[in-house]
Amino acid sequence: MTRLRTPIHPEGKRSTVNAHPPEAPADCQLCPRLVAYREANRRAEPSWFNGAAPSFGDPNARLLIVGLAPGRMGANRTGRPFTGDYAGDLLYGTLKKLGLAEGEYRADPKDGFTLKGAMITNAVRCAPPENKPTPEEIATCRPFLAARIAALPQVRALLALGSIAHESVLRAHGMKPGASKFGHGVETTLPGGGVLVSSYHCSRYNTQTRRLTAEMFEAVMARAKALAFA
Repeated sequence: MTRLRTPIHPEGKRSTVNAHPPEAPADCQLCPRLVAYREANRRAEPSWFNGAAPSFGDPNARLLIVGLAPGRMGANRTGRPFTGDYAGDLLYGTLKKLGLAEGEYRADPKDGFTLKGAMITNAVRCAPPENKPTPEEIATCRPFLAARIAALPQVRALLALGSIAHESVLRAHGMKPGASKFGHGVETTLPGGGVLVSSYHCSRYNTQTRRLTAEMFEAVMARAKALAFA
C-alpha cells in the first residue's frame, strides 16, 4: 500500500502544512472559547497540564489513531491522549493486546507505557467544554491534524474514533464528508492509497450502553492494524 500523499484543504488548495507543525503549541491561542476554558481549568487546577495535548506514540507509526479532543479529566489533566479517563483503559488495553504497545498502562504519563508502530492524536487538541468542540474550532485545528498525518512517513492506515474524527480525516485529505458516511467498521480509501477505518468512540457512554463492546473495538482495531502492516 502506498504512502498517503500530503493532505490538502477541502477547497482543493495545497495544505499549509509547512505553516502548521504536527503539534500545536501548548498555549495555542487560536480558539478563544477553548483558551478561556483552559484558563478556567488552570485557575481551578493549577497542577494539571491545561494545554493543547500533544500526540503520543511511535514517530514511525504505520497506524494513526484519531480521537475527538482531550477530556477535561483526561489529557487536559495529564498531557497524554486518553490518559486519565475511562476511554483510555479500553484503548490502551486493546493496543497492548494486539501487540501495538509495551509496558503497563497506569493512566499516568510517567508510567513508561509505549506504543509500537502506532500513534494517537486528536482532531481537536484542546479540551472543549462538555466535550463538544464547535465546527469552527474543529476546522481551526484541522491543519495540525493534516500536518501530523504528513509528518508520519510510514503511515498506511488511520483509525477514526467517532464521527468528528472521521470527518476531520476526510477533510484533511481534501475529501467532502459525503464521500464516506460514518459508521462502525466503515473503510474508506484515501488519496494516495491509504485507508481510513472508522469506529464508534471508545467512550464510557458507548461501552456502558453496549453500542460498542470490547469485542467490537478489538475487531475494528485489528482490521486497522492488518491494513497498516499489510
